[in-house]
Amino acid sequence: MTNALILPQNCVAFAVANPLSGPDHEVAGWFHAHLTPAFVSVLRAFTDFGCAEWIGIVLCALVLFFAWKRWWPSLVTLIIAVPGGMLLNEWLKVLVHRQRPFVDGPFVDWSGYSFASGHTIGATLLYGQLLLFVLPALKTRYWRVLCIFIAAFLVLLVGFSRIALGAHFLTDVLAAIVFGIIWLMLCMALARPLRRSRAGSSVVPVAVPASVELALASLPEPQLAVTSEMARQ
Repeated sequence: MTNALILPQNCVAFAVANPLSGPDHEVAGWFHAHLTPAFVSVLRAFTDFGCAEWIGIVLCALVLFFAWKRWWPSLVTLIIAVPGGMLLNEWLKVLVHRQRPFVDGPFVDWSGYSFASGHTIGATLLYGQLLLFVLPALKTRYWRVLCIFIAAFLVLLVGFSRIALGAHFLTDVLAAIVFGIIWLMLCMALARPLRRSRAGSSVVPVAVPASVELALASLPEPQLAVTSEMARQ
């Protein structure tokens, strides 16, 4: 839901033409006509993987873990990527000003705007960023493919649940996935200099004791060269 304390209510909305308006309404209408109490219960369980409460719990746990490990570049990247991307999506909702497929009914009671899906972009940012953190540590192709499949499956599951529940159109979900991927790529590109500077500052020069320097200075020239070479090895 749009936060009135963050987003101005008098913000100018842009009229964005939807070339897929026909298929959007057909898909939304079909699911709306086939909703049952049992189906809605299952869909609500799926959609919780992208809800703000669940994302907040996971983020708090990751922030504490990264702070404990002193992984500051990863911590900064996480905060900018997930909460930052979700905040930008709220601004996008106000700018586009698209109404939801269904705002009331026996199984739905939605408020706020529709484009783009907040649950879907939240899932894309959270599970996508976790995937980017995990992939470099995986050594085998099997585990990499498995992690990619799990992340993609969770995102698609959340997106499907939002469409089936009548909270969003198909294009709302697809746009959220695309925007989330683009934002993650941008954050990853901007985080590279931070990681490089962190890696460079972690190199600690080895100090040579003064007694060793004096002993090397007193040696004859050939022996000094040999001893210096041995010290470098």
